[in-house]
Amino acid sequence: MKRLCEKQILAWAKSSRRKPLIVRGARQVGKTWLVEKVLATEFDSFVTVDLETRKDLHKYFERNLEPVDILKGIEFVTGRIVEGKTLLFFDEIQACPRAIMALRYFYEKMPGLHVIAAGSLLEFAFGSISVPVGRVQYLYLYPMTFYEYLIALGKDVMAELTLNPKQDDDYLVQETLLELKNYFFVGGMPEAVKVYRDTGSLLEVFATQSDLLDSYREDFSKYTPSVDIACLDAVFFSTAKSVGEQLQYTNLNLAHSYQTNHKAFDLLAKAKILHKVPSCDPSGLPLGASVNQKKFKACFLDIGLLQRLCRLPVDIEMAHENLLAIYRGKLAEQFVAQEMLAWHTRELFYWARNSKNSNAEVDYLTVSHGEIFPVEVKSGPSGKLKSLHLMLKQYSNCPKGFVLYSGSYKELPEQKLIFLPLYATPVIGDREQVGGSGIYEKEILSLA
Repeated sequence: MKRLCEKQILAWAKSSRRKPLIVRGARQVGKTWLVEKVLATEFDSFVTVDLETRKDLHKYFERNLEPVDILKGIEFVTGRIVEGKTLLFFDEIQACPRAIMALRYFYEKMPGLHVIAAGSLLEFAFGSISVPVGRVQYLYLYPMTFYEYLIALGKDVMAELTLNPKQDDDYLVQETLLELKNYFFVGGMPEAVKVYRDTGSLLEVFATQSDLLDSYREDFSKYTPSVDIACLDAVFFSTAKSVGEQLQYTNLNLAHSYQTNHKAFDLLAKAKILHKVPSCDPSGLPLGASVNQKKFKACFLDIGLLQRLCRLPVDIEMAHENLLAIYRGKLAEQFVAQEMLAWHTRELFYWARNSKNSNAEVDYLTVSHGEIFPVEVKSGPSGKLKSLHLMLKQYSNCPKGFVLYSGSYKELPEQKLIFLPLYATPVIGDREQVGGSGIYEKEILSLA
């Protein structure tokens, strides 16, 4: 396996401005693997403290948060920890919120020690503590992109094609689209990709995905008593089946109230299982400044888990030649959302016209070099892109639109449109951080 953010995490280790680093992301996206298999090899010694399984170690954070005192206790169990030579890894740090608070003191009083942490469900821990703003850095990890999936399968040439959409060899384009169809069902969860690479069996992949989904649903119990478990489960299924559609909290689960559904949805979003995609006004930047709270869609954590949860008839869906026909285009829209989040941004938006007499809607919006571009995921010809044409006409600040489809690159300058093969999503927005996994020092709560 190889992850695009390997460069970022190695650069962190060598940086003179280094602060304790928290690797964030949903469960099973590869956070622990990244630390153990990539970063740890750069040090003379590596000490892991799993704060979920070793609750007996929590006591070292209870008395005070002095790094020297904390290390004295931990070293009885782990062995010597030396500044500049040891990588200290707090895994599942959300299980001990005071350990998160302690990171600021490691930065202030022991800056020479390389301290890294990883955890899921971190927002729930942050809700009960004082977050060490400005004293820690964050690295965001998502499921494996299509590019990373291809690298894992040894298809490096095909992987590079995804970053070169102007390739005019139609055979290569179609072969890559054909492999993308497999990715629709395998997805980007590292364990599922590894199983597919090693066995080539989709049945084995589906069994792995079912286990992963079960583990996520078991995590629901950790949200109680803050939310009704039955409601959380119902919203989990309902939202997955409604990817790409405009949602209403009330309709997500008719057995519970608007408020209960709203709370369940927000908790799933905090856990990074779902991602809310609100509508906004694209008349200016930042896009998040003009969000319409009443109009929103959602995407799922991973396309492979999505298709498994929805129990798609694989033999029927795989028979479709056009990727946009699979599951009525829902998987294609999920794929684009997932890729945009991983490559470009941690926030997604779409456009819906504010009119009672119009249901015009453009799938997503992206930003490149300070300009806003509408993005449509479509199988039809340009003549059917009414909403996209309407938006380009209404917002003169949007210079052109992107259409992602099951075909080769082409430009229609007279219509201000660029058609791209679906797999070329990485090229449609700013990529300041490779793989969307740059290291940030922003206030974590503002990003939840």
